[in-house]
Amino acid sequence: MSILSGISICVAFLYNVSMKQSQLFTKTRREAPTDEVSKNAILLTRAGFIHKEMAGVYSLLPLGLRVIKKIENIIREEMNALGAQEIELTTFQSKELWEKTNRWDDKVVDVWYKIRDDDIGLGFTHEEPLTAIAKEYVQSYRDLPFSAYQFQTKFRRELRAKSGILRGREFLMKDLYSFCRTQEEHDKFYNKVKTAYQNIFARTGIGELTYFTEASGGSFGKTSHEFQTLTEAGEDAIYITDEGRKEAINGEMAEKKDGLKKTVEVGNIFPLGTRFSEALGLYFTDENGDKKPVIMGSYGIGLGRLMGTIAEVFGDDKGLIWPEEVAPFKVHLLSLSEGTKKFADEAYDKLTRAGVEVLYDDRDARAGEKFADADLIGIPMRVVVGEKALASGMLEVKSRASGETRELSLKELINELA
Repeated sequence: MSILSGISICVAFLYNVSMKQSQLFTKTRREAPTDEVSKNAILLTRAGFIHKEMAGVYSLLPLGLRVIKKIENIIREEMNALGAQEIELTTFQSKELWEKTNRWDDKVVDVWYKIRDDDIGLGFTHEEPLTAIAKEYVQSYRDLPFSAYQFQTKFRRELRAKSGILRGREFLMKDLYSFCRTQEEHDKFYNKVKTAYQNIFARTGIGELTYFTEASGGSFGKTSHEFQTLTEAGEDAIYITDEGRKEAINGEMAEKKDGLKKTVEVGNIFPLGTRFSEALGLYFTDENGDKKPVIMGSYGIGLGRLMGTIAEVFGDDKGLIWPEEVAPFKVHLLSLSEGTKKFADEAYDKLTRAGVEVLYDDRDARAGEKFADADLIGIPMRVVVGEKALASGMLEVKSRASGETRELSLKELINELA
């Protein structure tokens, strides 16, 4: 076994373990935090997924980290399917490099965090540094095309950091960059990324609510495309142009201002053209010996914002409702009394050995408290071991999303899940 494959197995194991709730150091809260107004922050804080450090800055607690890692793995699978290569670039950025593209100037980009004495910036995106790296390796048309992506903490001076994790000043982002020889080659890859993003949002549960949206390019270029999800918590607005194809125009660009839907941007893709390659000297020699600039693209998804959007659109008055692929655990197992604990322990052990992720509420707490916490935490399937199960051997299985309740034996449950 190679070192890398061993690391992959260890990481997979780390985020596929089960857990006893009595050992979880975080606790749920009955009351909403007084300094939060957004639904996502209130629910995620009450359920013990995040902890607020300051406006726009949140720490991930064990349950929140598991959700982020699930989202990260979905994105990684879709990026790898494109043939993109994973990298990790530095957070510190040099003034000299960014001055070449005119993006060090605060009048051009006003979201920089800078260490003034050292002329160092904390990266808010990475077009410039990766283009500079590519210069070391791209000379001929044979060196192209390629694409690379990373998961990295970004820093942005957000003045409106009051929407929980929908708009952060420090946040985890997946940023992908493509380098192509021709416009046709770039367009083909751009469309593949569009499909990959649609796959990501479908797998995370928000596909039917998310629209491919034409928008301005800001400091990246003239035009771009966004993926906008319908929610009343959104700070953006879109005008839907084709409901069947899930296509729209950003409200800032739409001629018709009536009928705009409130949305939150969960992803964006930018056709950069040759703006960065020409400014930083990234050229290649084509088949005819002619020197040409590389055509680039940039593609981003904020993982925390995606997590917050899921909390906003699916949460209800009882708590969170996680889609299956991003839920911290697949099953929330509840033992309702001391008398049911032996049966529940057996169920926990067998489910775990079958590879099912289980959060086992083995606490000495009232049944009502356990039910309320299960609804608040929002794991897709609740499995209850009560006195009835001791007599019949049947478990009460309830869907958090639909509320549908069934009775299954432990063997039937394991067969269904594993």
